[in-house]
Amino acid sequence: MQCLKVSYSSYYKWKARPLSNRERERERRKKDIKKQITSIYFASKQRYGSPRITVELESSVFKTGKITVAKYMKELGLRSRLSRKFRVTTYSKHNYLVAENILNRNFLVGSPSQAWGL
Repeated sequence: MQCLKVSYSSYYKWKARPLSNRERERERRKKDIKKQITSIYFASKQRYGSPRITVELESSVFKTGKITVAKYMKELGLRSRLSRKFRVTTYSKHNYLVAENILNRNFLVGSPSQAWGL
């Protein structure tokens, strides 16, 4: 307690005091916001991150910042899933020369001993 320059009795008195009305209201509001965040998160199929959830919360009753929402999401263990648009990467209609299968490899093996030629 000497590093805080506070007496032991004052510290333990402060630690044992009951929550004030403001702190109780803040904790209740925090619980309500966390419930709302989880409902928005799962309603969006776990795709919304803190910026979108903040916009959704602003349209409802709660006015919170993006950083606060991000902090609550981290406490709840919620992360947005990234969904990328499907893109075709193979172009099969090219005019390039395709080599013949000269080796006639057989990749279907019945048992491990056939693979090693034993």
